[in-house]
Amino acid sequence: MNRFAYLTTSLAIKTLSRLSKANIAIHGKENIPDGAIIFVVNHFTRIETLLLPYHIHRLTHTPVWSLADYGLFDGALGRFLDLVGAVSTKDPDRDLLIVKSLLTGEANWIIFPEGRMVKSKKVVEKGQYMISYAGGKHPPHTGAAALAIRTEFYRKRLRHISREAPEEAKRLLAFFQIESITPVLATNTFIVPVNITYYPIRAHENIVSNVFVRLMEDIPERMVEEIMAEGTMLLSGVDVDIRFGAPIEIKEFMTDPAIDRDASSMQRIGFNDLIPSRRVMRRMALNIMQRYMSAIYSMTTVNHDHLFASILRLYPFKRIDEYNLRRRVFLAATGDLDKMGIHPHKGLKEDQVHLLTDDRFHIFKDFVSLALEKGIVKKQGTALVKDTGRFSSGFDFHRIRIDNPIEVIANEIEPLPRLQRRMRCLAWQPGFWQRRKTARYLLDCAVSEFEQDYSRFYIEAESKKKEVGMPFLIRGRSRNTGVVLVHGYMAAPLEVKELAGYLGRRGLWVYVPRLRGHGTSPDDLAGRSYEEWIASLDRGYAIMRNICKRVVVGGFSTGAGLALDLAARVKDVRGVFAVSPPMRLQDISSRFAPAVDAWNRWMEIIKLDAAKMEFVENNPENPHINYFRNPINGVKELDRLMDAIEPKLETIQTPALVVQSSGDPVVNPKGSRRVFDLLGSEDKQYILFNFKRHGILLGEGAYRVHRAIGEFIEHLR
Repeated sequence: MNRFAYLTTSLAIKTLSRLSKANIAIHGKENIPDGAIIFVVNHFTRIETLLLPYHIHRLTHTPVWSLADYGLFDGALGRFLDLVGAVSTKDPDRDLLIVKSLLTGEANWIIFPEGRMVKSKKVVEKGQYMISYAGGKHPPHTGAAALAIRTEFYRKRLRHISREAPEEAKRLLAFFQIESITPVLATNTFIVPVNITYYPIRAHENIVSNVFVRLMEDIPERMVEEIMAEGTMLLSGVDVDIRFGAPIEIKEFMTDPAIDRDASSMQRIGFNDLIPSRRVMRRMALNIMQRYMSAIYSMTTVNHDHLFASILRLYPFKRIDEYNLRRRVFLAATGDLDKMGIHPHKGLKEDQVHLLTDDRFHIFKDFVSLALEKGIVKKQGTALVKDTGRFSSGFDFHRIRIDNPIEVIANEIEPLPRLQRRMRCLAWQPGFWQRRKTARYLLDCAVSEFEQDYSRFYIEAESKKKEVGMPFLIRGRSRNTGVVLVHGYMAAPLEVKELAGYLGRRGLWVYVPRLRGHGTSPDDLAGRSYEEWIASLDRGYAIMRNICKRVVVGGFSTGAGLALDLAARVKDVRGVFAVSPPMRLQDISSRFAPAVDAWNRWMEIIKLDAAKMEFVENNPENPHINYFRNPINGVKELDRLMDAIEPKLETIQTPALVVQSSGDPVVNPKGSRRVFDLLGSEDKQYILFNFKRHGILLGEGAYRVHRAIGEFIEHLR
């Protein structure tokens, strides 16, 4: 190998890596041992051949060479592969070079046990590893294991004969061009399994493919496909998870008596001589291969596309409702993947309620768009109708990433048996069972979250009783319509309990969530963002959406603003009511908040944190519910929430009711009227009550507000 050329070309690859928009995450680098290493890697694109050596070199500071299919060594690409340390699989000196460089520590190696790119990701057949390719199928190669065994055999032989047969040892050292035996005997040979997972997998025309098509004539279709698939990955910001598994130390396998006899033999043994222990080594190589293949694919980084593609393929009927599909994937994503030994993509480590609400990250939308584009499904109203014939392997191997990426995605997690059983169970379970399971899971999460927050932030003589902040569910007589009812800022679910009870007596299901930071202590609220309040309400909506056919959402004060925000994002909301929705605040604490915030920023600049004001006094209408200290950060988040809601109001199309008190000392009636005027709903109503307080859901005359809300919901039913 030309080391200068290797290092120079590495700079070019470094430049390419920086230009690429791929988001590369490396996991398990602590598993890379000190020693001579063969990295065995799954092979889906040419990206592995180009970029993986660079990233491994950064971690090990040792040159990394690789075996590459002989068909790649034509023209400019072949010359480039030579420079980066790739060796053709048909090079006659291949094995000798690998063993020599591993003995000397001159280089580590990358070997793809699949033997070639597996574009279909089909590597399992009837429970056994079997690689599908354009020409048929074959088992994974044992070459990496065999080469590691040969390396460790010669290391062991040199250790045995260095004293007993110094001439033979000298001959071997000369044969391998080894100057000193000491570093050879001081290290061991390892195989490190590596998995690379790409997300999302999309293939379409891009800058690279367009340039190639314009500059070259008669481009093979195979090359066009590869440029489209891999160019898209490099240019579109795909997530690339590179995961290193536990190393396999080959020395542990070298204990068979037959190997010991050959390693200690005083006779001359040529590099390609057939020695008596060769059968033992072959069996050993097969066992090691099965071990590293299992390790490679057990490290697949499972993502949302995997779950959607698998449920869609395994679902026993052609027609599936979109929400039904999203719920099944939600249950898959919230199952205890860690206990199953699954490595989840970072997107699966976050709250998954967005799958059941507004799909704000476009995860479902992007998957369905791909499935529709490729003809895997057709859309009929809110249902998807799948073409079962498209879930087969009857596609051109070299075009499958373009023609049927959904099958490729589903194939990728076939080697994960525990996950496959889970997905099959979720695909076949009846919908009513999953609705109950989803609602129960979310209810348990809400209660658990509150109890943890209450325990963590409890302040003696300041925190209210636990029942004040506990979220609760009122069971109705019919599952036709349910209501999600949200309390206000610095309050708790108890604030809206009277209205919830009234609606429950009218036969409605009602769920009252707790907004994060509330019902515990002001210190808890001081560290929360309005996005966390939105997440609390989204969970509440998802609970009711899985209990009742239709969901009406409403709230008081800040809760009203959050209800409007939900109605703007989730088009399935049947109706929305807003009691005293904030647009401008009039209370003195809120008017002082900007000045206090400016004071705090100045104290930070001059390093006087002790002089900062984090709370202002609050004089609540309901002291048994509300906080007595108002966190400045909470007011800032309230302002941010109102700023975010106003542009969304015109997008709300669902029937709406706005209720306001004319003498409200906190929320300006002109602000709530402005909310009403901005609503995009054709069916909307504004009711003004002549009260002189903010909390009109409690106290004298509150029943009139309750009745107006009840009649609005009855109108929707």
